[in-house]
Amino acid sequence: MTVKESDKFATSDVMEGMISIRAVLSAMESGENDRRIERVVYDRARARAKAKELSYLRAMSYLYDFPVEEWPTEEIKKNAIGSTHGGILAFCTPRTLPVFSEESIPENGFFVMLEGIEDPYNFGYCLRSLWAAGVSGVILERRNWTGASGVVARASAGASERCPLFISDDFASTAASFRAHGYTVAAADKNPRSKSVYDADLRRPLLLIVGGERRGSTAPVLHTADVIVELSYGRDFREALSAASAATVLAFEVFRQNRENDHGPKTGKDQ
Repeated sequence: MTVKESDKFATSDVMEGMISIRAVLSAMESGENDRRIERVVYDRARARAKAKELSYLRAMSYLYDFPVEEWPTEEIKKNAIGSTHGGILAFCTPRTLPVFSEESIPENGFFVMLEGIEDPYNFGYCLRSLWAAGVSGVILERRNWTGASGVVARASAGASERCPLFISDDFASTAASFRAHGYTVAAADKNPRSKSVYDADLRRPLLLIVGGERRGSTAPVLHTADVIVELSYGRDFREALSAASAATVLAFEVFRQNRENDHGPKTGKDQ
């Protein structure tokens, strides 16, 4: 995928390619968020090769009342940021991200807070891994996360449209709310209090806090943590992993520790 640096943060609610568009349609069907498709356009030069996909999109257009239009190749290129769209774009409405509230906390969930992550591609890669690992929801700092929705959707392979996302103005207070609901709060950081993620009890209900690779988690958030975990490396290496890589390792360790009991209620600390 070739993307200019200036385009990485471009405001765009254009979904590029069928993976992203199918994710939006799935979220529309389930009511998982309030984004809607306003119109779909496709490259007339690829119409025959994309006949199956276009047939599906036309069927969906009758259900959700959006047009499917044929465009010249140059117009598709002009409106796309990436180059892996396959000749199909969907123009969408913005998505509203709700402010986190205690009513959003389920009895036995796995939530993740992402702190200090700024690059939309890194953010999208994080969401892809977290969603695959079974996260219940992701809590974000207040910023315009929806500004580069098309970029994030592509990077996350559509997971950004399926995953419940919430905004928090005070991560420490939000972490305290999870603790009050019986959750273990685990923060990823390297400091004297930390233990290897492979030695930590990460059974649900769990709130996992992952910071950016530059500044990690902030002191108020670390103060609320029941346990601080760090990634164990296979050799002496002093550099941090990317936030997306760290989130992947952490989330799948949570999955590993919970997989034997994921068909029934889990009480975490009581087991």
